[in-house]
Amino acid sequence: MARLAQTPGLTDVQRSILETVREFADKEIIPHAQRLEHADEYPTDILDGMREMGLFGLTIAEEYGGLGESLLTYALVVEELSRGWMSISGIVNTHFIVAYLISQHGSAEQKARLLPKMATGEVRGAFSMSEPECGSDVSAIKSKAVRQGDNFVLNGQKMWLTNGAYSSVVATLVKTDTGADSVYGNMSTFLLEKEPGFGETAPGLTIPGKIDKMGYKGVETTEMVLDGVTVPASAVLGGEDKVGRGFYQMMDGIEVGRVNVAARACGISIRAFELAVAYAQQRRTFGQPLAKHQAVAFKLAEMGTKIEAAHALMVNAARLKDAGQRNDVEAGMAKLLASEYCAEVVQEAFRIHGGYGYSKEYEIERLMREAPFLLIGEGTSEIQKTIISRGLLKEYKL
Repeated sequence: MARLAQTPGLTDVQRSILETVREFADKEIIPHAQRLEHADEYPTDILDGMREMGLFGLTIAEEYGGLGESLLTYALVVEELSRGWMSISGIVNTHFIVAYLISQHGSAEQKARLLPKMATGEVRGAFSMSEPECGSDVSAIKSKAVRQGDNFVLNGQKMWLTNGAYSSVVATLVKTDTGADSVYGNMSTFLLEKEPGFGETAPGLTIPGKIDKMGYKGVETTEMVLDGVTVPASAVLGGEDKVGRGFYQMMDGIEVGRVNVAARACGISIRAFELAVAYAQQRRTFGQPLAKHQAVAFKLAEMGTKIEAAHALMVNAARLKDAGQRNDVEAGMAKLLASEYCAEVVQEAFRIHGGYGYSKEYEIERLMREAPFLLIGEGTSEIQKTIISRGLLKEYKL
């Protein structure tokens, strides 16, 4: 394994998992990523390989058929998958967040019924907070669930669902009138179960089609329309007693999601560095390889340093969460630094490639379209700065 982005203190099991995933990325993802991405084709064969390796149940407890691994292990796996192709990590990201939410906040019935099938990938999860007029400002959610006897009826429109079509369960945040003083106490998370696919996949629940994106192709991103979706009160995450707790449950999921985005950014950065350093050693100008020119060598030095810094922050945030500690500030720092550095590292790799970097024949062109997504996914850089500053000011309050 290359020197870059090493992680000390891993167990033999963790090392074995990462070696297996890296080999899978080298043999099954990287050789096919360009073709699949340019065609915006769903990576079915790669998905089947991930199911065989048990990656969908990586963090699900062994009692439910999973591997019972830590957030750190998952983050390092995501880093390896993203090094191959970021869209592959997207397939497991929201699935993992939903599995985490059910594991941490679900009722005994929800855990027993859903987690075993999620561990095998038979049931896959999607995560839904955003709406057409609501992104970072979660308080602006308009979708509602209204109590009718023993049921709730949901209406509204959700946006930016990764795995929106191929998922079978969608953790969905909507407003519920609980009478709480805070808007955040008037939100609940529902586990909406549906058939995989597009169109009306459950009574009143419609997945209209894929959103055409600049990058992050292959994996589908969708809308979700709720028109009189009727579900029992037991569909509330954690059961009926957890009505009004949805915002706080979702924020717990977002913390692990931000570690995931940081890991994705590290993976893309590592791949961009690999491409840049290989090209710089092969391409000759003025009688010598590009890497022998100090201007290019200095770029490589800065890129490697940024990757190491981002990787270290990501690992720290994951380990804090695994230790049962709050990591909102650290996860925000990791996501902020890793995503910003990823954009910079990819652009420097693009510059090292010169005119060839603009060609679709070269992998760096794809990375140039993928990296910007990480600047906004799971909260913009500005949102991360808000979270970080609030946490630090609270910690250092006079």
